[in-house]
Amino acid sequence: MNVRSVFRAALKDKVIGTDPTEGVRLPRGRRAEVAMSIPTPEDVGTLLAVSDERFRAFVALCAFAGLRLGEAAGVQVGDIHFLRKTLTVRRQVQRVNGGSIDIRPPKYGSERVIYLADSLVTVLAQHVASSGRTEPDEWLFVGEGDDPPHQNTVGYWWRKTLRDAGLSGIKLHDLRHFYASGLIAAGCDVVTVQRALGHSKATTTLSTYAHLWPTAEDRTRKAAESIMSASLGRPETADTVRQ
Repeated sequence: MNVRSVFRAALKDKVIGTDPTEGVRLPRGRRAEVAMSIPTPEDVGTLLAVSDERFRAFVALCAFAGLRLGEAAGVQVGDIHFLRKTLTVRRQVQRVNGGSIDIRPPKYGSERVIYLADSLVTVLAQHVASSGRTEPDEWLFVGEGDDPPHQNTVGYWWRKTLRDAGLSGIKLHDLRHFYASGLIAAGCDVVTVQRALGHSKATTTLSTYAHLWPTAEDRTRKAAESIMSASLGRPETADTVRQ
């Protein structure tokens, strides 16, 4: 697309006579279900179990609240409302040239309120208590000095956690896919998942996760199983409940 835009601009400015990219079609990318990697619940449990106590809440925010790396790094204590069990995503940490960081608003459409599970609230409360950082404008996670952690620092923590867990091939961003897949498996609709992930459009959510939603055939089988179970007086199987 970048190359094509250059040629089109050159054609418009009459620098060239024809656009050599006209009519060229690039091969489609890999299908989402092939390209996406989703950790298993067992993998996530192992990662949390071996995480350094300073990094455990970071992993939990990515896996159970769907935060991106920069969003998790940019959380301040005051962004968490422990009584309402919510987290407001207000900013993100971006790496800039020279090894510095820049604090900026999250990408367009990603400002959002996330509804936290009780267990995640407990993990965050324990992290705040152990870190001693309780002021609203203090960073939940700290890097150099009083700054939030740099992407390189988070990368080091993540590689160490993977190594200690005996796992490989899992990216930190895969925890966001894990969260999305859990919402979908629990029956959340497209708009709910969109808002939870901070996608600007529902079409973005669908193009990324459409393959995870149950098909009409899946829903038909589940409904038929419920009817049959009720008629025969037997409880639904574990596989049916998971569907």
